[in-house]
Amino acid sequence: MAFFTADERAVLEGFVDVQREAIAGLLDGLTEEEARQRLVPSLTTPLGLVTHATFVEKVWFQHRVAGLSRQEVGIPDTVDESFVLGDDETIPSALQAYEAACVQSRQIAAEHDLDEEFPWHHGPVSLRYIYGHMAVELARHAGHGDILVEQLRAARAH
Repeated sequence: MAFFTADERAVLEGFVDVQREAIAGLLDGLTEEEARQRLVPSLTTPLGLVTHATFVEKVWFQHRVAGLSRQEVGIPDTVDESFVLGDDETIPSALQAYEAACVQSRQIAAEHDLDEEFPWHHGPVSLRYIYGHMAVELARHAGHGDILVEQLRAARAH
């Protein structure tokens, strides 16, 4: 990890990218059925965590930083809806959408300074804050996913 001694921006980007990789890795080796399986009362599934992470990328970078409307970005109005899976969503399609959202997030962020502020319903936030938020949010969900995947793999052994 080349960002250990890098400048602030590279460190923040590095932390976010590590967590982006962890989210994408949740689906490694899972079947389509396993990826959709609900093991908790909420809508959380491994595949749903990837679609939610795609939503998070789009809401923060395309909607808030780039200033596009939710309709233009194609994201739902609520967070819960981002976990709902369509019949046409598959592991490959979800990963492709997630990777594309991450690429677009990087491109959008590259055009802005860390101190630049963007509107949020709790008040303005800096790009620095957004990077920190993304690292925390993605890490949290990667941890959720790790536990779900561990349960799915353990069920195979029995």
